[in-house]
Amino acid sequence: MKTILCFGDSNTWGYNPVDGSRHSASQRWPGVLRTNLGTGHWIIEEGLNGRTTVYDDPPTEGRNGKTYLLPCLLTHMPLDLVIVMLGTNDLKMKFSSSAYDISRGLAALVEIILKAGVGRNGTTPEIIIVSPALIIEQAANRTWEDQYIGAREKSKQLARHYQQVANQYGCYFLDAARHITTSSMDGVHLEASQHKILGGTLAALVTAVLG
Repeated sequence: MKTILCFGDSNTWGYNPVDGSRHSASQRWPGVLRTNLGTGHWIIEEGLNGRTTVYDDPPTEGRNGKTYLLPCLLTHMPLDLVIVMLGTNDLKMKFSSSAYDISRGLAALVEIILKAGVGRNGTTPEIIIVSPALIIEQAANRTWEDQYIGAREKSKQLARHYQQVANQYGCYFLDAARHITTSSMDGVHLEASQHKILGGTLAALVTAVLG
């Protein structure tokens, strides 16, 4: 049984941009991944609304991915693969972060995984870094839009910097923006059709990585 941890934000949790509900387990990309990979794979969903790479987000507690990652890894070990898809929340105006800054936060997470010894027999699991879909600033839901002013251009730069992190640490990489788009409803989250595409795309990559 291959164990795969999916570590992400609301687009891993399955936030529905149409009505704010949660996509069903079979609709969310980790669920699509589970269906595509079939038996012999255990998929662990660790998505949280508002999660960042390394930033605290007061007054909302528990959103810092760095502080939660190690306990999460130790809880679910042994792991064969960790998929990390974060960075969208780091683009919010409140953090004033460049695409490069965000990539360094991602690098800090990768280092935690590499040092944790949570693979089988104390080894290191494989890692897939996923650069998220692009922000749409002119979305119908202005509540989200106001938090992400200027974010689209920075989101376009994430893939290049994330690829550099993947190269630096020997990780696999997927640029999700080449395959999926965020919803025009809020410009941030994924509709069910995009979860299906992302899950299928990742399934092909996971198969290649794990054999």
